[in-house]
This record gives sequence, structure tokens and C-alpha cells, in this order.
Amino acid sequence: MAVHPLTVLNRELAARGFHRKPTARLLAELALLLAMAAGGAAAYFLVHGAVAKAAALLVMALGNLGITTHTHSSSHNGTSPRLWVNKALTLFGYGVWFGTSAHYWWNKHVAVHHATPNVVGLDDDVDLLPWFALTEEQFQQGGPLRRAYYRVQWLVVPLAVGLTALNMIRASWVYLAEAVRDRRRRTPLLWLDLAMVLAHYLVWVGIPLLWFPAGEVIVFYLLRSALLGWAVFATAAPAHFPVEARFLPTEGHASRGEYRKHSDYLLLQTVTTVNYRTGPLGRLLCCGAEFQIEHHLFPGISHTWYPQISPLLRRFCEENGYPYRTLGWGEGIVKSLMVFKRPKRVEPALEALRQRVQTHLDAGLEPMLAEA
Repeated sequence: MAVHPLTVLNRELAARGFHRKPTARLLAELALLLAMAAGGAAAYFLVHGAVAKAAALLVMALGNLGITTHTHSSSHNGTSPRLWVNKALTLFGYGVWFGTSAHYWWNKHVAVHHATPNVVGLDDDVDLLPWFALTEEQFQQGGPLRRAYYRVQWLVVPLAVGLTALNMIRASWVYLAEAVRDRRRRTPLLWLDLAMVLAHYLVWVGIPLLWFPAGEVIVFYLLRSALLGWAVFATAAPAHFPVEARFLPTEGHASRGEYRKHSDYLLLQTVTTVNYRTGPLGRLLCCGAEFQIEHHLFPGISHTWYPQISPLLRRFCEENGYPYRTLGWGEGIVKSLMVFKRPKRVEPALEALRQRVQTHLDAGLEPMLAEA
């Protein structure tokens, strides 16, 4: 039986040592990010003057961004070879620090998004209705008032992005409440998850209230959440929202399992995902999110190896007829915002994209899926 090309590549990565988890280095990274976030938060309350407070918020926001993306790696078991360490880091990073349930994240992102990225109707990350329309079809839905709103929805996006973190916290509470009501899901890990989310409010609201006025603490928490919302958008959106990252239909498969079973997995991941370039600071803060193609194909590999894997994967995609696209970070953010002004079309089918890729290859062109 022929061995799948991706299996061959994965074996090469293992032979080069890329399956090893550099846990000590990763924990040192996390400690630095925690110091930035906690130090910035403390400085906000202790310094005086708008400029000094803004600088403190910036340091805190950058640290929080890094903790969020670092925890993202842990949620895929990319930090340690020990499963309990990855789970503990996920509970801490998303529960205590972000304020969202780890179970919610494992379901929403690991189980749903990774299986069906950008598949309209299955991937919740591209379902922003009724507040925003991301596809041409959604843009034309509803009555005259809704369609009129969708034509100017891009004006609301900056405010909505600032509410992203709070909306994720709200959604995770809904998920946790449903899980707690279901006896079959009431595991010790779920109760621990709930405790970590409650600890979030103790750390970020309760403790500051011991020393500072309630109004100042509430303003700080809202500013923190708004900055975190923009940070999440800045790292997640450029990987899947630009026009280069295609939206796909469900193609009649009602479940994620069915979609994945009947799809070209490599094509599914590479046509819906793009990378973006960062500098040294961005590399620290994004923790591999900028190498989104590598992450989607090898989510369990530690993000520290992605820069070395990137040229190998690019060559693999070129040799096997799969797209591999990279944007500038700023370019990716701008293109992500433009989707709200010019919604993307949903491709007719994944197989239709395969045919377009092959047409490019037959013509001696790169399989870049040029805009139609």
C-alpha cells in the first residue's frame, strides 16, 4: 500500500527531532510573557499620567497576547510530552488569565475549527450572523434593513473587535452551564475548569478591589478585555479571513466527521489557511500562530520548530500541488478587515479548487489559487 506523502513528511520531521517538546524553553517563554502581562497590569495602577498608563497597558496587552497564543499551543499538547502539563497550562492560560473555559476552547477550536476550517455551516469562527456577514450569500440575506446594515457593517467592526474577548467569555459560560447540567459531562476536570474560570475574577477583579476603587478596577478590566479582543483578532484573523483563505460549503455533509472523511484533508487545510510574516517580537508574541499552515497540518508539534519546518513544508506543497501562501502581518490584518466591507464568496466545492490548482500546475504556474 502506498504511503501518503504527508506521512512521509511527518516521518522526516520526526527524524529531524521536530517531534521533541522543548518544554524548558517553552516554559521560560511563558514566564517572560507572564512577567510582561502582570508587570504591565501592576504598573497601570501604580503609575500616574495618561502616557505612563497607556505604556503600562501596552506592555500588559503584549504579554496577554503572548500568553493566549502560548496557551493555544498547550491546548494542542505542543508544550510538554506529559498530557497533564498541557492540560494544566490550558486551564491556567484560558481559565485564570483569559477567563474562558478550557473545555469550551477544546470543543470550539481543537475539535470543530481544526476539522473544518472556514467551512460555512460547520466552523463557528466564520459564523458571525446576525451581527456580521462574511460571505456574499449572507450579505444578501434578510430584509431591506438588514441588507442596508450589512453594507455599512465595516464601520462597526473596530468596536466589535474590542468586544471579542468579552463575547468569548460569555459563550464559554453558556458552554459551561450546559456541561454542568449534563451529568455525563460532570467530570473532575470540568469542575476544575469551572474553578479556574471563577479564579479569573478573583485575580483580575477581587484582588485589585482590596486596594483600588471599584470604578478604576472596572475601567481597567474593560480596557484589558478590549485590548485582548484586538490582540486575538490580530493573530487569528489574518490566518483565515483574507480573501486568499477560501470559504468552503458543507457539500451535503452535515457533520465534521463526514466532511473530513470525504475531503482531501491536505487541500482542505491549505486552501483555507494562510501564513503571515512577523519580526522577532511578533515571533515571541504569536507563538506559532503566524505559521498557521504548519500548525493546521502538525498541531501537536511545538511552535518553536515551525520556522525550521516552514521551508520543508513549502517545498512539499509545491511538489505535491498544494497552495502555500504567506502575507505580511499588517497586510493580513487589513485584508481581514476588508472582508467585512467586501464579503467573500463561498467556493462551489473543494474539488473545484483542486481542479483550479491542477490547472495552474499544468500551465507551469504556482498553485496559488489566483483570484477569479
